[in-house]
Amino acid sequence: MRKATLREHLRYRFDNTMSRGPAAMIGWLFLLSVLMIVAVSVFVQLTRQVPLAADDRPIGFGGLLWWNLMRALDSGAIGSDQGTPLFLATMFVMTLGGIFLVSMLIGVVTSGIEARLEELRKGRSFVAEEGHTLILGWSPHVFTILSELVTANANQRRPCVVILAEKDKVEMDDELRARLGSTGRTRVVCRTGSPLDLADLEIANPHAARAIIILAPEDDKADTSVIKGLLAITNNPKRRAAPYHIVAEIRDSQNVEAARLAGRDEASLVLVDDLISRIMVQTCRQSGLSVVYMDLLDFGGDEIYFAPPTAVAGQTFGQALFAFPDSALIGLHFADGRIVLNPPMETVIAPDDRVIAISADDDTVRAQAGLFPFDEAAIQAPVRRAQQPERTLILGWNERAPTVIAELDRYVMPDSALSVVTDDPAALETLTLLQDSLTNLSLQTHLGDTTDRRTLDQLSPGSYDHIITLSSSDSLDVQQADGRTLVTLLHLRDMASRAEQDYSIVSEMLDVRNRELAQVTQADDFIVSDRLVSLLISQIAENAALKAVFDELFRAEGSEIYLKPAGEYVTLGTPLTFYTVLEAARRRGEVAIGYRLKAEADLPGRSYGVHLNPVKSAALELSVHDRVIVLAEA
Repeated sequence: MRKATLREHLRYRFDNTMSRGPAAMIGWLFLLSVLMIVAVSVFVQLTRQVPLAADDRPIGFGGLLWWNLMRALDSGAIGSDQGTPLFLATMFVMTLGGIFLVSMLIGVVTSGIEARLEELRKGRSFVAEEGHTLILGWSPHVFTILSELVTANANQRRPCVVILAEKDKVEMDDELRARLGSTGRTRVVCRTGSPLDLADLEIANPHAARAIIILAPEDDKADTSVIKGLLAITNNPKRRAAPYHIVAEIRDSQNVEAARLAGRDEASLVLVDDLISRIMVQTCRQSGLSVVYMDLLDFGGDEIYFAPPTAVAGQTFGQALFAFPDSALIGLHFADGRIVLNPPMETVIAPDDRVIAISADDDTVRAQAGLFPFDEAAIQAPVRRAQQPERTLILGWNERAPTVIAELDRYVMPDSALSVVTDDPAALETLTLLQDSLTNLSLQTHLGDTTDRRTLDQLSPGSYDHIITLSSSDSLDVQQADGRTLVTLLHLRDMASRAEQDYSIVSEMLDVRNRELAQVTQADDFIVSDRLVSLLISQIAENAALKAVFDELFRAEGSEIYLKPAGEYVTLGTPLTFYTVLEAARRRGEVAIGYRLKAEADLPGRSYGVHLNPVKSAALELSVHDRVIVLAEA
């Protein structure tokens, strides 16, 4: 076996030292500088070339070291030297050595700074934040979520959002800057790493986070990645003792149970396809409902808040409806953890309960005592409306279509009809299998191009009560799919205008920017998939209890939001206040939370005439085409 020589040992140790980076190189330069200064000083001392001080006496050895140090650092100092040729030559060598060493030092420091900056650009440094919101993963949802969190945190002190994703930090920063612009008081910190890698996860400091959002990647294994992300947090060896507040999105309902096991009681799961399907079915049956949902889900207007009962403790729910001048009471969060929307009006509010209300902010949910007058003469007697079978038309196809059809079957009356038009032959087989599971719907299928005007003319859209246009997201990219939806929508609106009919249309848009293009068609109900999911995730991230509230709102059982004819509640054309509308709804076991004015439906900037949580004492006059927005069971 060959043994390393002394030279090889020394070279090996030197190489190991140099590989440690700029700090080691600076150490070697410092050592060389000291050796050079000491050697030159000793040489000058031994050759008796020591310069003289101000009092014409030779300087000491310490002074000589300082003298040579100045020559090493300042090359111009040699110009003032005087003495023998040997002394001048020695100082010249000293200056050249100093120039060489200082140049190397500058180069090492510069390289070290550049390397550090490059390391920072890689986004691998630890995030020393506490109470931040952590987003794991990157998807189109991140822009809406961030914009909502920025709005929600506007009144917070030093809010911070941290993003950890397998994407270059500089690219993330550039995209966020281009899409969001200024984030106000909210600091956004991006880090590059895998949310599934425990070492990378530690970079984002999840154990100090106030809320953690796990986004599903845009691939076929999205749910698997989310479940692994849940396990990386809940089963982390370094996890904190306190429970986490995690919000995660799941695509396939078959993976919900596995996600619940992974997330334990610490995760709120948002089932994306199920959510979109439910809202789509509800809004297709009620024009203007999507505007109400958008107002509730974003942080720009009124949202849902929880508050202690204070002044209304001991009162019934029906009495408490009138006690909140700036908020619309919608339910109760009982002390045992139950959340009930629109409970029986005689339900007594206990001191340990919490009220659930729609309000502009959490500090505006305040009750006040007093009398709240309403116009008894303007209140109409309840009239039971007989529900009729409905005819619905679905244009297009994607993986959400079976869920939409199954959800629609739960809402409509028996003997209702559904026609599905698609150019995907594989969808016809799925529809055939689905027919046997439907209770209230009879299903008809047509193979055709939904962007073809002749196909639409043959369908006679005016004969249907509701029309749903689905995005071709399974086979086309976002812009192409939205383009087809826009073309179909333009044809439908033109046909409605020519026939002087008013179609009830819900269109699924993937990109929120395309919604702005579609608004010129005067359609007032759109489902922007990514935006709705992003808004819901943002709301739950700020308040975990809202998950149960929205689950109640979006399911077929229990109380939901309806837009009902105003004439069923109050006398039309009569000046009154919203207190009168509130009392009329209360007598029906419903909660009035707003109204929609038909005259404002087409006016820009008026939310299609929807007024949510209006001022209860303001004067109001409703017409035959106006609607009252209520929380009711039917």
